[in-house]
Amino acid sequence: MTANRDLQGSPSIVAIGGGTGLSTMLRGLKHRTKKLTAIVTVADDGGGSGMLRQDLGMLPPGDIRNCMQALANVEPVMEQLLAYRFPDGSGSLAGQSFGNLLLAALNGISPSFDQAVARMSEVLAISGRVLPVTNADILLEALFENGTRVVGESKIFEFKKRQGCAISQVRLLPDKPPPLPATLEAIGAADIILLGPGSLYTSIIPNLLVSGVADAICRARALKVYISNIMTQDGETEGMSLSEHIRAMLHHSGAGLLDVCLSNSACVPPSLQERYRQEDAVPLAVDKAAVEALGVELVARPLTSEDTDVARHSSEKLADAILELYRERAETKVF
Repeated sequence: MTANRDLQGSPSIVAIGGGTGLSTMLRGLKHRTKKLTAIVTVADDGGGSGMLRQDLGMLPPGDIRNCMQALANVEPVMEQLLAYRFPDGSGSLAGQSFGNLLLAALNGISPSFDQAVARMSEVLAISGRVLPVTNADILLEALFENGTRVVGESKIFEFKKRQGCAISQVRLLPDKPPPLPATLEAIGAADIILLGPGSLYTSIIPNLLVSGVADAICRARALKVYISNIMTQDGETEGMSLSEHIRAMLHHSGAGLLDVCLSNSACVPPSLQERYRQEDAVPLAVDKAAVEALGVELVARPLTSEDTDVARHSSEKLADAILELYRERAETKVF
């Protein structure tokens, strides 16, 4: 079993992103290293997180809570509680997650959001650490190729569908907020830095726009890996190839951000492709020559989960591929 692996000498891993992609990856990695840090965006302003942000003036808890839930070592009943969402008809609590409410309560008795996250991490006895990339109250603004703008992560999807054109760039408001010092320390001490998987413009890139984060990654001696998505994302990256995803990341950061891109080589079943096609999403086109022209090595492995009815990474396959990639590079000292 993966839980019984010998973790002595395991690498220090920093995973940067947000959303379900990051938490899926963390579930596999927590059994393979004792030194695991998740650095998570706090730009979300929709759903239950957005409601708590508006009502309580706190940073959005959803992505942070997902990561802590993935790393938690608790009894099954507590795990069920963390994932519980109040059903329709529950008044103002409808759709809200108990885990979000727990973090909101801890935020109310803590001097800062990151300390509330640290306290919840202790309650859940998580493997590793979860850090908000910043304690600043930020919003995400998207600029489209036709010159129009929209403020608010939750508004980008619908706005892009109405505009019918691609996102040109995103930025944070206020611009270049200060990072949590622990995030820069973790990046500097890492053996492996992982970006993704997750939404390109709303989960990954916002972290790179926090002051000092992109520079810290570029300076780091770690192996820097982009975990590409399996499918394009409706309302965000439809029509974009893998190299265009990487080009967007470099545009918002700089040279030296990435060494390797780890992509999926397994076929997505035709029936699943058809369902995604109805949502304007298709398997991500892997244009190897264009990727490597950007100075990023492409490594493809079968990474899809066979246990779900969605095109999602397998936590175990992804974790194994990441550690294998690191061992190969560590032996030859190519990073």
